[in-house]
Amino acid sequence: MDENEWDPVSAKPNVDMVWERKVLDKLAFAAISEQRRARRWGIFFKLASLAYVGLLLWFYLPWQGLSPTMGETHSALVDIRGVISADSEANADRVAAGLRAAFEDENTAGVILRINSPGGSPVQAGYINDEIRRLRKKYPDIPLYTVISDVCASGGYYIAVAGDRIYADKSSIVGSIGVLMNGFGFVDGMKKLGVERRLLTAGKHKGLMDPFSPLEKVERTHIQRLLDQMHTQFIQVVKNGRGDRLKGGENLFSGLIWSGEESVELGLVDALGSAGYVAREVIGVAEIVNFSIRKGYLERISEGIGSAVARTLSSELSFSLPR
Repeated sequence: MDENEWDPVSAKPNVDMVWERKVLDKLAFAAISEQRRARRWGIFFKLASLAYVGLLLWFYLPWQGLSPTMGETHSALVDIRGVISADSEANADRVAAGLRAAFEDENTAGVILRINSPGGSPVQAGYINDEIRRLRKKYPDIPLYTVISDVCASGGYYIAVAGDRIYADKSSIVGSIGVLMNGFGFVDGMKKLGVERRLLTAGKHKGLMDPFSPLEKVERTHIQRLLDQMHTQFIQVVKNGRGDRLKGGENLFSGLIWSGEESVELGLVDALGSAGYVAREVIGVAEIVNFSIRKGYLERISEGIGSAVARTLSSELSFSLPR
């Protein structure tokens, strides 16, 4: 005990000073404990964050690209999923890059192009079709087979016909060989509501397909001629790819769709089979390596984090659509 804590008169400990010392000691120990507790929680949250990032990497990185079969003979797979457009995952640049990587790999025994798409941009589909034909010509010893999963319609089928053979499931949806341009007209409705349309253009037909203006006969004729021209191009691509295998006559090009089973009978599809079947039974190499080009790592991770945050906020704040 410090000598200042003694009462010089009674020669006994000063109670007030001893009490103050104990309080100060308790406060000091409490502050130290709080610092230690904060440090432990800080370490915990850092480790939790690292674990969360690790889980995101595990789920979002293309681990199949690290497959040990990359050094062995394999069947190469490239996926086309969703609407085919310049700003979607199924855009020409991304698909073409995956196809080039598949063909250029020295261990590729054959390429499988697996399509699940309702169609989309004729331009993007045309780019992919052209690239497939170029690669098949450059690598004549590597076959390319198209496999249809759920849907392969319109622009999807435009791409499919570039392969050596086409396979589908018996319940796949195939066809829709046609071109469309849609919209709506609200002219009469505006008249009833007393709304005046004020559309200013430089160029007589610059307001073509404006939903609040009447469609003139000359404009309808022009659009139909444009669609017919694109339809003729589509038909020619299909005939070039399928040749004498087509058995359904001109009705094949009417825009109708068929099941995979019917498509075999019509010559739109060669046989029934999945990607695994084609790799195992047709190419003869069961091991499959996926060469599909996906979104960048950071982009996919950020999207995953964004979705998780959105779900959390929606749950905590009870956000919901009006009923």
